[in-house]
Amino acid sequence: MSKTSAAGGGKRCLHNIVHLFVAGALSVLLFQMGALAILNAIGQTQGVPFSYTPTKPLGIPQIWSFCFWGGVWAQAFGCVERYFPRGFLYYVCAFLFGIVGPVMVLWFVVFPLRGQPVAAGLNPGRMLTQLIIHGCYGLGVGVLLQACGRRPSTGEPA
Repeated sequence: MSKTSAAGGGKRCLHNIVHLFVAGALSVLLFQMGALAILNAIGQTQGVPFSYTPTKPLGIPQIWSFCFWGGVWAQAFGCVERYFPRGFLYYVCAFLFGIVGPVMVLWFVVFPLRGQPVAAGLNPGRMLTQLIIHGCYGLGVGVLLQACGRRPSTGEPA
């Protein structure tokens, strides 16, 4: 067996970029904002879902900025998804993807660029909220991609 066939026929992603982008944007709206709404309702966070607060420098409403970046992060998800195991562990890996990639970039790149303290200022409540909502984002991308009916390939004939 050649190296490319063992790696899924040489393809980097199991889904096309449009499907990934849409899954990422929808995951923000359904899963990430849903988790934020629940956390807000139980008093875990003051953050509100579907915020239309303008972002800097372009003044785009925050929710649409989140959807855009959710679509971008879904591209990375699509590139690593083929390494996720099947079954229940697929969804665990999807949740962990949301925690690791987006949260680490948020904490250690985005916050410093905005002049905010790294890692949410080490505030445990904010840190937990960000871990949960981004984990739910990753889980949502996985759920939505699986709902499209395309199973990750193992390189074996069907």
